Amino acid sequence: MSDVLLFTISLAVTVLGLLASWRAARRRGLPSGLRGAAWSLVPLGFYLTGLTGFLSSLVLNPTRWTGVAVLGLAGVLYVVSGVKLRSGTQPGPRRVEAGGRPGAAPVPRGRASAPVSGAAGDLDDDMKEIEEILRRRGI
Repeated sequence: MSDVLLFTISLAVTVLGLLASWRAARRRGLPSGLRGAAWSLVPLGFYLTGLTGFLSSLVLNPTRWTGVAVLGLAGVLYVVSGVKLRSGTQPGPRRVEAGGRPGAAPVPRGRASAPVSGAAGDLDDDMKEIEEILRRRGI
C-alpha cells in the first residue's frame, strides 16, 4: 500500500475514534472518554512508528502468519505452565505408598507419617474434619 493511503486511513480512524470518545465522555463520564481517546490514538501511533506498514504487509504474507501462530502458541504454553506451577498440580509418575495404594500422595520429607495424638481427642467435630483433610494431603 502506498504511504499516503496508509496515513489517510490511520488519520481517519483516529479522528472518528476521538469523536466517539468525546461523545462517550459526555454520556458516560470523563474516564470512559479518556480510555476511548487512548485507544483512538493507537492507529496514528502505529503509522508514525512504522508498524502500519508492517501490519499491512502481514495480511498478505503467509510466512509472517506462521510466525504469529508460533508466537501465539508459545504464549499459550507459557501461560498454561504458569497456571500449572502456581496450582501445584503437576502430573508425574504414580508412586506407591508403603501400604501398596497407587496414586496416594507421598509423605513429605521431614514430617512424621503417624497420626497426631493427644490433643486430637479434645477437638470438636469441625477440627477433626479439618485435621483429617490435612492428614490426607500430607500436611
